[in-house]
Amino acid sequence: MIENVRLQNFRSYEDSTFEFDGGVNIIVGANGSGKTNLLEAVLVLCKGTSYRASDQDLIQHNKPWARIDGTSQGLERTVKFVGEGEKLKKQFTIGGTTLARLPLSRSVPVVVFEPNNLQLLTESPDLRRNFLDDIIEQITPDYGGIRRQYKRALAQRNRLLKQEFLPDQIFVWNLRLSELGGQIAEKRSNYTITHKEELAKLYDKLAGKKTKSDMSYLTKINIDSYGSSMLKELEKRTDVDRDRGYTTIGPHRDDIKLTIGGYVLSEAASRGETRTMLLALKLLEVQSVEKARNYKPVLLLDDVFSELDGSRRTALTKFLERYQTFITTTDADIVLHNFAKKTKIIAI
Repeated sequence: MIENVRLQNFRSYEDSTFEFDGGVNIIVGANGSGKTNLLEAVLVLCKGTSYRASDQDLIQHNKPWARIDGTSQGLERTVKFVGEGEKLKKQFTIGGTTLARLPLSRSVPVVVFEPNNLQLLTESPDLRRNFLDDIIEQITPDYGGIRRQYKRALAQRNRLLKQEFLPDQIFVWNLRLSELGGQIAEKRSNYTITHKEELAKLYDKLAGKKTKSDMSYLTKINIDSYGSSMLKELEKRTDVDRDRGYTTIGPHRDDIKLTIGGYVLSEAASRGETRTMLLALKLLEVQSVEKARNYKPVLLLDDVFSELDGSRRTALTKFLERYQTFITTTDADIVLHNFAKKTKIIAI
């Protein structure tokens, strides 16, 4: 639970303080008033990073630093940003201990519902990969580090592909990529296998009927020997990759396949089915994080109530009652009439 925050030189806030309730907090204001910035500050305080901007963009324009102070479960937390460009430094202070990076054990579990989630099932596979990776990163120690290392190694190999190189030079990055790629693919595949039945139950509950739905990991590489198979494929595709200037195979090209009644959602789902599956995926994320961390996550909803119809709003509202929740909206009435229990209104 986040009890309060103070924002200094953060986004649109020069120096502002907010108090929160342990239940539902409704952040109300016109477009451009700073609602999402406040939501983003809570996320950064919990997780250490934003879902929509680089660290540099979090500092108010023409200011040399930004700071977020808050309290969670009686423990003081601070995130500082100082400098700019490559000289930017981020520092965390948790209960008096200063850290250069926020480890999973010191973060507060948090789940974000935001407008881009609506494209999750119909747009680029990159959205689905990031969605799955973000969940696994919150429930698996060191996964965030593996993910960052893979991105760096991929960038290095892609850079080399655009130059003249010797076989030994490319082999070094093939080996590194396949080693890290195998770890990523294994975690992703295990998550889909372990949680697909739970997802199907959530979907049926939201849809109000029995439906055959499924989730699986989609890859062109043998999942049972992903690392070694990926290495062979990278070696085979050297000429193709050189011609194209990028790496054409690996976990950065894989996808998550979601089906209802045997057909793929991204190809043939109705609007209602897509919204229902999206909500089921987000609720599955909440349950997964809570179970793995043994701690109820903080829920952040950025103007998503207006995107849901009555039945899905009702289903989401019932689910939210157990968690500390932050909801942004331009119209409080859209949110308020769904909640019977007390809510805290924060006018921006």
